[in-house]
Amino acid sequence: MDQLTHRGIFVQIDMTVNGRACSADVEDRTLLVHYLRDHLELTGTNVGCDTSSCGACTVHIGGQSVKSCTVLAAQVRGADVTTIEGMATDGELHPMQEAFRQCHGLQCGYCTPGMVMAATSLLSENANPTEAEVREGLEGNLCRCTGYQNIVKSVLSVGGQS
Repeated sequence: MDQLTHRGIFVQIDMTVNGRACSADVEDRTLLVHYLRDHLELTGTNVGCDTSSCGACTVHIGGQSVKSCTVLAAQVRGADVTTIEGMATDGELHPMQEAFRQCHGLQCGYCTPGMVMAATSLLSENANPTEAEVREGLEGNLCRCTGYQNIVKSVLSVGGQS
């Protein structure tokens, strides 16, 4: 049941995050990125701009890449959400995470979680993209440190091209 407080209306949300059922009462205007970071302490999802320009907050909702600063937590009730913390399996990095490590696809690392999430979504849609397709597919994710060459190289190495 919603309750009116001085801060707003609270709603009950239930979702699966990284394979774990999660339930909470959150303010109706809580962004998914803040729910993940503040309520679930999944701080790998970064807040970079609050305007959906940078992609540092990219997560998967139902397997699709989404900027979590553009979605209210209440909008994903019942959904399956995956964050960067949910990509590794049994202590083994996801192939995309390993590719970023091997190919030096990061510098400061701030954009890396969002890049990895966007890249894995891209490869789920196009398993063998060209360099141009990778660059286009990642254009909504900004890196302020690199020239993108090693990011593209990382994605291509997982996609079967080098």
